[in-house]
Amino acid sequence: MQRTLIISDIHGELQLFEELLQISNYNPKNDQLILLGDYIDRGPQSKEVLEKVIQLKEEGALVLKGNHEDMMVKSLVLGEERAWRNWTGRNGGNKTLESYGFVASEFIFNEEDTFVKPELHSDLLDKHLEFIQNLDYYVEWEDTIFVHAGVHPEKKIEETDPYELIWIRDVFHNGYAGEKTVIFGHTPSKNLHKDENDHSIYIGENNIIGIDGAAVYGGQLNCLELPNRKVYAVSNSKKQQ
Repeated sequence: MQRTLIISDIHGELQLFEELLQISNYNPKNDQLILLGDYIDRGPQSKEVLEKVIQLKEEGALVLKGNHEDMMVKSLVLGEERAWRNWTGRNGGNKTLESYGFVASEFIFNEEDTFVKPELHSDLLDKHLEFIQNLDYYVEWEDTIFVHAGVHPEKKIEETDPYELIWIRDVFHNGYAGEKTVIFGHTPSKNLHKDENDHSIYIGENNIIGIDGAAVYGGQLNCLELPNRKVYAVSNSKKQQ
């Protein structure tokens, strides 16, 4: 492989994703694509993004699980009430379900309602849920770790609870001091830069690289190219208007 391309936190923004693959000249025959999770929620085309991700994995991409995929599984497969209310109420899962053709009356509960797991099924949704459940949490190379949220500074990655790998933030950002570079998404880079208008890739002095440009919030979808650390980006101009 001539290049490695890393993208994270697409969140249903299919048009941005396809444009980013185009401007980076991604070619599965020559490039290793690594996707760091959060393909769904908040954006308009979660179903379509997952279809694209499945296609890319079949062509050789390495595809990791994010916290949003985890919430989707805990809601739709395990039927956990807390996960369901968090996912559909605060984390954009309603947009994902709408992309499959379901309507709010089929899956939204008021706080005072007794929870009964809705039975939402379609062949495509079932296919996507099976795909998500089989995704890995991280990829580790000789000098680099690829993961959705980060690693715990005091734990071996293979012994870390997967929950931490898809949710961790400050403990990792401030405490990591490992020799391997960790490339992650999950936390918008503007929070790491401490600048609301800076959606560029964040390169920390402690060997961490955050690539989540908060595209679904009006930022940009970033792609990091290795080994030369070239950056490609597509701005979400529609959300900025």
